[in-house]
Amino acid sequence: MISTINAVSEKARTIADTRNPGVARVLLADDNPASRLTLQTVLETVGYRVDTAASAAEAIELMDSGEYALVLSDLSMESHESGLRVIEHARLKPYHPAAAIVTSSEAKGPKESGAKFLISPENVPELLTKVASLIGSRASRRAARTMR
Repeated sequence: MISTINAVSEKARTIADTRNPGVARVLLADDNPASRLTLQTVLETVGYRVDTAASAAEAIELMDSGEYALVLSDLSMESHESGLRVIEHARLKPYHPAAAIVTSSEAKGPKESGAKFLISPENVPELLTKVASLIGSRASRRAARTMR
């Protein structure tokens, strides 16, 4: 049953990508199912294509098999450093995704994380503004590299 649902979901994603190839693809890594589903729903509602990961290892695997405009990661998943590992891996990808930590905790993490923003998911308009800003900045950097 679950494999059938996954197959249908993947087919729907492929059709959506074919119909609108310009849609920004976002990877969301969060070990909390409720947070992951809520953020995924918010991002998909405004038009982003969202793939999700429940662990740092799963997020890294997805980054290695696909290309993302933005990688959003919870700060603490399997360990307190899991989110930082996801961001560090994103920084190494040749497609240069934008990356940010998403956390609702008061602990903001070290500045050397490489994350441009620490996004709080409680303020949806601010979340969407920061997501759009990150994706727009990435697009500008890519265009500048292409023109060189």
